[in-house]
Amino acid sequence: MLAPYLDQIKAHADPDRGKQMAAYHKVDRPYLGVANPVLNDLTRAWRQELDVPARVELAGAFWQTDIHEGRVAAAKLLTQARIRLDDAVWDILQSWLPDFDAWAIADHACMAMQKRLSADPIRLDQVEIWTSSDHMWTRRAALVATLPWTKQNHPKSDDLLRRDRILGWAASYVPDRDWFIQKSIAWWLRELSKHDPDRVVAFLNAHGPGMKPFARKEAGKYLKGQLE
Repeated sequence: MLAPYLDQIKAHADPDRGKQMAAYHKVDRPYLGVANPVLNDLTRAWRQELDVPARVELAGAFWQTDIHEGRVAAAKLLTQARIRLDDAVWDILQSWLPDFDAWAIADHACMAMQKRLSADPIRLDQVEIWTSSDHMWTRRAALVATLPWTKQNHPKSDDLLRRDRILGWAASYVPDRDWFIQKSIAWWLRELSKHDPDRVVAFLNAHGPGMKPFARKEAGKYLKGQLE
């Protein structure tokens, strides 16, 4: 079932843009040079056309192409807040973790994961396993996929516990000097500071000295005058 859908993406290919994208992302895979707004429009139409099992099948086929736009489209096919009987969606998203090797594709897949985690927070038990992976992109995904817990202004008690749980994961990452890991800590804290600055101040007072300077600065971007 892949060919007619892949042909729709290829119809918008721009080889010059594809070369620019390859140079920018610095990961060796095919780039068609198709802009994200085009992929948004195509995948939105496909989500309306296909039932969930068909979307999972098509997403899996797109992922296996290893084409940049194919993998982005795979994630976008499965990015939806409400999906009944979504276990197959969650399972395929998790199956992609070992293949993560570039931030753009990983982030699109993590956006789909965010929806499934929000729909069923019990899945955080599985995400916690990611935090001890040998694969940097899997560890990073544990923070990027849980960003919804930074955005609640009035979280319920259970969500506060989840927020603190994820902050514990972030704290365990502080000694990791990988740029992407440090960036993910900063991202989580920066977003949380917009809604729960006290927790971010406490985290940075306790763990900030161990973070890389750029990450510490980004994490405290919206906390002017609140840090020790």
